[in-house]
Amino acid sequence: MAKDKQKQLGPGRARKALHNARRLWPYFLMAWERWQSLPPDQKERYRRQARGYAERGRKALDEQRRKRRR
Repeated sequence: MAKDKQKQLGPGRARKALHNARRLWPYFLMAWERWQSLPPDQKERYRRQARGYAERGRKALDEQRRKRRR
């Protein structure tokens, strides 16, 4: 019976994922086109900003890990 339940979950999840992908595709396409139209200096500015956010997130995670070890 467990196998039957697993088979039922698979197609439903795939259908939902496909539905969501179809709904979100236009937004991804618009974002890509917008990114492609940016001048190189603005692209680099956004990349630097994203690197800064990533570094800030890493530092916050490291700080949480240090606090847990104590």
